[in-house]
Amino acid sequence: MSWTPYYRGTGVPPKDGTQVPKLPAPPPWRAPAGQEADSGKDPATTYRPIPGLVDAVNAALHLRRPLLLTGRAGSGKSTVIRQIAVELGLGQVLHWHITSRSTLADALYRYDALGRIHAHNLRTVDGRIRTDGEDHGDDIGEFVQLGPLGTALLPGGRPRALLIDEIDKSDLDLPSDLLDVLERGGFEIPELARHHKAEITVRTADKDGTHVIERGWSQCTEFPVIVLTSNGERDFPAPFLRRCIRFDMPALSEETLTDIVTAHLGDIEDSITATLVTDFLKKLNAGEYVAIDQLLNAVYLLRGDHAPDPDQRQSLKNMLLQGLGRG
Repeated sequence: MSWTPYYRGTGVPPKDGTQVPKLPAPPPWRAPAGQEADSGKDPATTYRPIPGLVDAVNAALHLRRPLLLTGRAGSGKSTVIRQIAVELGLGQVLHWHITSRSTLADALYRYDALGRIHAHNLRTVDGRIRTDGEDHGDDIGEFVQLGPLGTALLPGGRPRALLIDEIDKSDLDLPSDLLDVLERGGFEIPELARHHKAEITVRTADKDGTHVIERGWSQCTEFPVIVLTSNGERDFPAPFLRRCIRFDMPALSEETLTDIVTAHLGDIEDSITATLVTDFLKKLNAGEYVAIDQLLNAVYLLRGDHAPDPDQRQSLKNMLLQGLGRG
């Protein structure tokens, strides 16, 4: 990386005839979705599993159980499912990011009742169905969209890969609510079950994806491959834990950090990178809450022949590696 100050803080554009400098390419891990392969550093290939993780993944695959990964933010937990999906040919990973407002119903499907009422009103004139020769039938499927979990539970020849991210951020009841769905591998959409049509096409969580739901019930033929991540901020009920394969991400070592940086940035045998790795590890061991992508950012910007002068480098390092608050 060659450090170049594109922004100078003058508010003055280049003079006439001076070409505006083109911004540099982003770091490999910051390529827009779908363009990771073009960057040459797909996270699925650059990720380095820590000891024991491969066995945990294979145990979950054999037993058809969700894999619950617990560890610090930025330790690579959410990248595991992408690597699994690429290696096993499971297609695009479905992603359910959990917040305190997340519900099981939203993850299964969403029914736009107001949108359907509005569409019905547009099809009527003075309370009567329009008769202008066009088909204005009531297609309820247009107003039902499956969520990431609902899409993962559709029948198919191959299991889908699903990331349930930061499950510890959920409402207290959500892990328990998941139990029945994960055990049965199926769910009902009551609005479709009550409809007079037996087969209704709905949208899925995949881009432009659709699927036919029969009599309001969806049942997977292969249990999805599920990775749940947790930052360790809360405990889970025993019935939920019993149905998961659990793996705690161990403390990072200097060797592991060096392997991670090498996987993303190639040869890093220079003193600046070694110092950054050492300083980052010291922060971790001191209990500071820092993430691996912060280390990657610092190495990417500060190493190389054109890195800033020592004072500026120190200032940038402090900015890039500052703690994230509570771990």
